[in-house]
Amino acid sequence: MAADDDPARQSSLESTADLLVQMRGGDEKATGRLFHIFAPILRQWARGRLPQYARGLADTEDLVQITLIRVFDRIEGIELHGPGSFLAYLRRSLLNNLRNEIRRSMRRPAGSPAKGELPDDTASPLEQAVGKRALAAYEEALERLEEEQRAAVILRIEFGFKHREIAEMLEKPSANAARMLVSRSLMRLSDLIDEEALRDGSEGR
Repeated sequence: MAADDDPARQSSLESTADLLVQMRGGDEKATGRLFHIFAPILRQWARGRLPQYARGLADTEDLVQITLIRVFDRIEGIELHGPGSFLAYLRRSLLNNLRNEIRRSMRRPAGSPAKGELPDDTASPLEQAVGKRALAAYEEALERLEEEQRAAVILRIEFGFKHREIAEMLEKPSANAARMLVSRSLMRLSDLIDEEALRDGSEGR
């Protein structure tokens, strides 16, 4: 099935803001709809971020559900600023849960290797592909972007949305406008990563 034909993917283009308003008003159908929209998106994103040694404790499906339930439970206290901010918030929450799961798995249970004895390939597939330091630099730079820029980068690079879809989610007038936003955001992200590298290099001297 092509991405554009995926019902869950198409559902993600619904107005999240409207559904959030309904959920905050106690509409259980809206809550279920939001879960239906974002669970598969987060599940796909999370694949490859949990190292093999950590997957026996809580698989990706469990962590996605836990993340959504916790966020929904405290939705009244969450401040969201602009289109795309809810997905960015969910992504950050899931990332924190993944990190917590990895930290828990590193504690030595009976009969398992000590932390220093873990094999070299215990990094997540994503970390193996880009390197831990590069991934950390990316995360730090991402947090320094303006909210709309951060959402554009996440939607395009991490979730793989097309420019047409990003335009709808971020309320841009056209796919070309979304393409320009993504391009500017990636340039800014690159500049921030370079700044971090220069700073780290100067501090290491």
